[in-house]
Amino acid sequence: MDTPRDGALLRFSLGLEYLKIENTEKAIGYLRAALARDAGYSAAWRALGKALESAEQSEEALAAYRDGIAAAKKKGDKQAEKEMAVFARRIEKRIAG
Repeated sequence: MDTPRDGALLRFSLGLEYLKIENTEKAIGYLRAALARDAGYSAAWRALGKALESAEQSEEALAAYRDGIAAAKKKGDKQAEKEMAVFARRIEKRIAG
């Protein structure tokens, strides 16, 4: 892709579309690419966590949510921070139990 219009938003959008059709492998790839372009993109961290959970990669999903929480805190995105904290706690409980 690498055109002037290519960026985090495009990669994020493609990741979401692949997630909708349950192609988690491609979704994860595009979401990781979005984050490589903008590590502070809290919505992309949230979507990556969801995609990783769908792929039954709980440890990686937990790490994505934790990174997303840090990114959201840095940007002052309280809603994303709260949502990802809830998702992370659910995974922690599942892993512990």
